Amino acid sequence: MKESITIRLATRKDAAAIALESMTEIEHGLGWSWNPVRVAKAIRDRNINVAVAMADEAMLGFGIMKYEDEVAHLLLFAVREESRRQGVGSALLAWLEKVASVAGVNRLRSEARASNVVARAFYRKHGYVEMEIVRGMYPKGIEGVRFEKIVDESVEE
Repeated sequence: MKESITIRLATRKDAAAIALESMTEIEHGLGWSWNPVRVAKAIRDRNINVAVAMADEAMLGFGIMKYEDEVAHLLLFAVREESRRQGVGSALLAWLEKVASVAGVNRLRSEARASNVVARAFYRKHGYVEMEIVRGMYPKGIEGVRFEKIVDESVEE
């Protein structure tokens, strides 16, 4: 894994960096909907966890997880390009999944562009199943993939 990383809940000070990373890594070519105001609103929302993976003062990645009755929905998830394939994404996803488990949620969902083979492989590696391909999920008619993972409640760490 990359040098020692810390995963923590995001603060208002992180909103702009998260929004810019979303624009660069996730929303490119789609329009920018997760701007700093929307990210800051998510950080304040009691039903959403916004987590950041940090090395010293540098943000390496982030995840935004929304909690519903029995489902946690990973709305956004990204690791900076220079920090990929070093365990940062796996550590961040495990942290978010653990929080969901502690909250009593055992069904996790996420999406990715159908063309994003790296994201699709990442989610499959972590036990997510591709549930369906959705035509026009994203603006400009871009196809998406819906993922789901059922966490075995009987497994203790």
